[in-house]
Amino acid sequence: MTSPYAGISSDLWSKKTENLIAAYPLSMNELVDVVRLSWDGVFASKIGIKSFQIGKHIFPKPQILAFFLHELIPLELASRYPGIWRGEQSSVDKDVVYIPDESLSMEIKTSSHSNQIFGNRSYAQQGGKGKKSKSGYYLAVNFDKSIKDAPAPRLRRIRFGWLDHSDWQGQVAATGQQARLSTEVERGKLRLLFEDR
Repeated sequence: MTSPYAGISSDLWSKKTENLIAAYPLSMNELVDVVRLSWDGVFASKIGIKSFQIGKHIFPKPQILAFFLHELIPLELASRYPGIWRGEQSSVDKDVVYIPDESLSMEIKTSSHSNQIFGNRSYAQQGGKGKKSKSGYYLAVNFDKSIKDAPAPRLRRIRFGWLDHSDWQGQVAATGQQARLSTEVERGKLRLLFEDR
């Protein structure tokens, strides 16, 4: 897949990002609504016979909150648009699949960091045969950690845009497991849709 940013200087990335978002088959207002509804759904859910509640009785680690968002966001889109959106079903699928044109599918990246997102080291490498491409549309969500006796965790930022696999910078150390984005990439290729400071 050729990058939509190929041959475009970094000072023009923001403009290209706006063009990509304008042509996307889902409005950004609706995408924010889906994320916020999914987030609220996590904390409205009850678990077990005694109806234990996340954020009241259970305080999951960020990875568990991320798991719930990865599941609820595609389910919410599929419930609104049956046969148009669906969740990941195979290793080559993005997290949220746009059925009419899979090139418009998206990955979801979440983080309890205040403003950055991260991938595992494989994001800095081109995907192999039978693996999903690391290039494409990304939904980036930052949120608070869920901590006992602390205020309810909040969504902090929602961003959307296109990232190429080459945008991810793997840790240099052989034991490093993380990939991150440069400030230039985060500013130019991910548009801020929502922020709660």
